[in-house]
Amino acid sequence: MDIQTIGIVGAGQMGNGIAHVMALAGYDVLVTDVNADALNAAMSLIDKNLERQVSRDKITAVAKADAMARIKTTQDIAEVGASDLIIEAATEHEPTKHKIFAALLPHILPHTILTSNTSSISITRLASGTDRPERFMGFHFMNPVPVMQLVELIRGIATDEPTFAACKQVVDRLGKTSASAEDFPAFIVNRILMPMINEAVYTLYEGVGNVQSIDSSMRLGANHPMGPLELADFIGLDTCLAIMNVLHDGLADTKYRPCPLLTKYVEAGWLGRKSQRGFYDYRGETPVPTR
Repeated sequence: MDIQTIGIVGAGQMGNGIAHVMALAGYDVLVTDVNADALNAAMSLIDKNLERQVSRDKITAVAKADAMARIKTTQDIAEVGASDLIIEAATEHEPTKHKIFAALLPHILPHTILTSNTSSISITRLASGTDRPERFMGFHFMNPVPVMQLVELIRGIATDEPTFAACKQVVDRLGKTSASAEDFPAFIVNRILMPMINEAVYTLYEGVGNVQSIDSSMRLGANHPMGPLELADFIGLDTCLAIMNVLHDGLADTKYRPCPLLTKYVEAGWLGRKSQRGFYDYRGETPVPTR
């Protein structure tokens, strides 16, 4: 099918990034969120990020204006139902995602493809609660969406080939690269990345090294662009913990047990950059390690 209109549920970090790249690629985009402030903040951030691309000669001012004109917002989730492709980009919480799809079902068109930007939750399980498991799949963007080149495309057990082909065509039009993943906990990227981050937290927990030495070691010793604890703060420690729990519950292997220190940070509300404190304290001019 020829996808022209994109509906995005959730105006947070991932949702606004997805809207940004979709509009820039020429799609008409409708973003919905229950929070009007979140929608306003998303539009401001998209404008700011597009302007940064203009200043770096990545896009033209005309391309920016055209992209902004293609993005509309609404607090009424029913309005998103008329889209050819809907991407759910809400919080990484399975009951919330089921509620969103249940709210969408009465309003979607017969040909509408439903997808989730989930980074770890079973696509098959999410699809089973809808009327179209064959037209449902995982559409997992990396953060930050405008910068990162990979999109994981995850088939549920019932996903049909035309649905996969249509979503791959969208990824191609975005100028990004798709990786086909099977529907197992955390898929490819997070199946590999999150245990590494969790092991870095264990290394801190056990006193093998402090925050600075662990991150410096991986940046300079393994040539990683960002240390694992700095990366965890960027992703959000609550998201890291949620993915580790999905891995631990779904695969029943003790090697995926979340580090108690990661749990403690989340319980304290120290979630990383978004809360100004995590493995680093971001409240001053420069980040300061908290351990």
